[in-house]
Amino acid sequence: MKNASSSKLAIGIFDHLDENGSDIARQYADRLTLAETCDRLGFYAYHLAEHHFTPHGRSPAPNLFLSSVAQRTHNLRVGPLVMLLSLCHPLRAFEEICMLDQLSGGRLELGLGRGSLPIELGYFGIGADAAPERYAEASKILMNAMRGGTLSYQGQYFELNSVPLTLRPHQRPHPPTWIATNRPESASWAAANGANIACVGPSWTVRKITDAYRAHRERNIDADDHAPFLGLLRMVVVGRSEKEARSLAVPAYERWLTSFKFLYDLNEIPTPPNLPLTFDAAIESELCVAGTATSVRQALLGQLEAAGANYLLCQLAFGNLPLEASLYTATTIRSEIMDPVG
Repeated sequence: MKNASSSKLAIGIFDHLDENGSDIARQYADRLTLAETCDRLGFYAYHLAEHHFTPHGRSPAPNLFLSSVAQRTHNLRVGPLVMLLSLCHPLRAFEEICMLDQLSGGRLELGLGRGSLPIELGYFGIGADAAPERYAEASKILMNAMRGGTLSYQGQYFELNSVPLTLRPHQRPHPPTWIATNRPESASWAAANGANIACVGPSWTVRKITDAYRAHRERNIDADDHAPFLGLLRMVVVGRSEKEARSLAVPAYERWLTSFKFLYDLNEIPTPPNLPLTFDAAIESELCVAGTATSVRQALLGQLEAAGANYLLCQLAFGNLPLEASLYTATTIRSEIMDPVG
């Protein structure tokens, strides 16, 4: 497993590929341009969310888009964050994972999860009550499949009988794994299973999660000596002035928020209580960081330290931010954050 160095901050990209008002093909092309630029700038990885039947995500098949990213880049690692195992057969997931890891030359970062909005699963006929157990079985089968050989399994949702596993991932024993979490108990599970974590929320709440992760590792005599990634997610907009940054970030956040709320509003579901409903609330809750290069650098480094995180997940493109704005933010992060701490 590739891991974060204790002396250098790693920085990656997180993306919903939420609707930006442009033609879908144009948006895909722009995101590939952004990925190419971030590859040249030395970003660590491009992580892509999976959503269904909502403008919140135009990448319902993340591995398909990530295979294009892998072919357009050289060092940038790629991966779903997360791949919804509740929605696919674990053998199908295994085969896709093997293909993507091989196509990328061993650059896959594998995020796994069951999904945060039950209505998306419901469209596929997966009930909210069944999702946790279905995910647990699928993830167990998936990790067993990574060992190769012949696979058999008897469970409530899946039955496998002597399946010959003719594919294998490039990375051995398997690609680095990730979970997205906002709960300390999930962080303890991740620590016990060698998974990296990605967190969103105010620094003080994320600190509870990273503390729980580290506490479990310290008690685990089998833990290796390499530091895992403890990721902190932030939407980031850098402008040439505070005014310019705000003028870009406010409408972009409002459009992103509309996309986020689409299925909630359509199905009359209350939005999460911690969802910032205005841009100012997003700044206050630390979901967004916007400003000049100096102010953004100070804010991000301060939040990372307070959260106990060692991996910054930057959402550089969201809402209707122009591609040029995302590229400027990426370039500034390289010069103002990567280089000084490198």
